[in-house]
Amino acid sequence: MKKVIGKTLFIIIVFILAVTAFNSFFTVKPNQYVAVRQFGKIVRIENEPGLKFKLPFIQNTQKISAATAIYDVPPSDVITRDKKTMIADNYVLWKVTDPLKYIRTLDAVNDRAEERIDAAVYNALKNVISSMTQDEVIEARGEKLTQMLTEEANSDIRDYGIEILNAEIKALDLPEDNKAAVYDRMISERQNIAASYTAQGEAEAKKIRNQADKDVTVMIADANKNAEILIAEGEAEYMRILQEAYNTPEKAEFYNYIRSLDALKASLKGGNKTIILDKDSELVKILYGSLTDE
Repeated sequence: MKKVIGKTLFIIIVFILAVTAFNSFFTVKPNQYVAVRQFGKIVRIENEPGLKFKLPFIQNTQKISAATAIYDVPPSDVITRDKKTMIADNYVLWKVTDPLKYIRTLDAVNDRAEERIDAAVYNALKNVISSMTQDEVIEARGEKLTQMLTEEANSDIRDYGIEILNAEIKALDLPEDNKAAVYDRMISERQNIAASYTAQGEAEAKKIRNQADKDVTVMIADANKNAEILIAEGEAEYMRILQEAYNTPEKAEFYNYIRSLDALKASLKGGNKTIILDKDSELVKILYGSLTDE
């Protein structure tokens, strides 16, 4: 009987020790906060991964994600400074940076956190876009507008232990009733810009053509001038060569004789063989001389 009681007590003691050990340790995972509570009051926050100790049965834990979360904000209407309505569809990347504030203000409930994020992003959209015209909003789309919205939203959400890493507009659209007017205005502006570029291009082309025509005229004038110079130099050289070739009376007489024969030959072409000559011409002298010789 004593053995049975002793065995039972041993099992009970082992069970109590096991339960105590189980309640004395907890694990902190990466990207996780663990709040240790004692009688409902937070006594410390653990964020280093590993096995941690707590007082059994007196302290309990509350786990909070430290990872980045994404929240798709419902689309909302906003009005620009020039009283134009736009529809913004956002998404937000956010994370818990102060788990103590997060627990105290939102009780670490994600649904409540998303409600506060929704309100903060809407207020940021309203404040940022209402300070800009529609054209300025369209021009700022992308990184610039995202940065402005993120900074504005964080100024409203930090008191809840949350940081918005990125508040980005995934779609920024116009109401159906004024889309056509805006698109027509944008097309007109682009056409005016295109016409301006075309006019500038045509003016530049005309300037280039005029310069090219001027250059061609100058080049042709220079070429003609050089050609005239070369012709004059050639003729001068030709006359010099002739002068050297016929610089004696005998050579000059022979040259005149050959020239006269060439002229006679040219005159006898065709059907008409009659030639009327002056009695003092070189041809008469040549022909008369030939007849005398016979």
